[in-house]
Amino acid sequence: MSAKSTLNLIAAACENMGIGANGSLPWRLKKEMAYFTTMTSKVKDPTKLNAVIMGRKTWDSIPDKYKPLSDRLNIVLTHNVDSVKEKAPKEVVVVPSIDEAITHIEGRDDVESTWVIGGSSIYEAAMAHPNCGKIYLTEIQKSFDCDTFFPHIDKQQFQVVDEEAIPSERQTEGDITYYFRVYRKL
Repeated sequence: MSAKSTLNLIAAACENMGIGANGSLPWRLKKEMAYFTTMTSKVKDPTKLNAVIMGRKTWDSIPDKYKPLSDRLNIVLTHNVDSVKEKAPKEVVVVPSIDEAITHIEGRDDVESTWVIGGSSIYEAAMAHPNCGKIYLTEIQKSFDCDTFFPHIDKQQFQVVDEEAIPSERQTEGDITYYFRVYRKL
């Protein structure tokens, strides 16, 4: 398995593991959003880019002015490939499964790393996938009313690790505190 086909998951979840409400984020955290952008965009090789894999609802939740996410290969997973392809910009890849997304990525030579950015069922499939590497989870120390949740993290399959580039100290924005955590699949 190459580095580019290792699935890194990235999400922010509140105390009840909520990740969304009514098709959007229940919080506004500028520094956390900048962290997401940096993590999913940053490459060591300037001739490459990263891939972001998301479900159709996550794609729909991105404001039009940010679609597709810049400087990244956007891959949307959906059962309705044709109808999503019709509406999406031509550079967006639309496929029915994580395996087809990985096959597409491995067929390219310009992808450095792969990030899974939601939603729940896509995270769940990625966590169970043999290519799953790490989960980058922002743990928000507050509860929000959510209708979409991050899957349960089995501590026998995933272990918290320190990663040099990730701040380990508590982060604060307004009245919200959070921690950046990294879980490695064992």
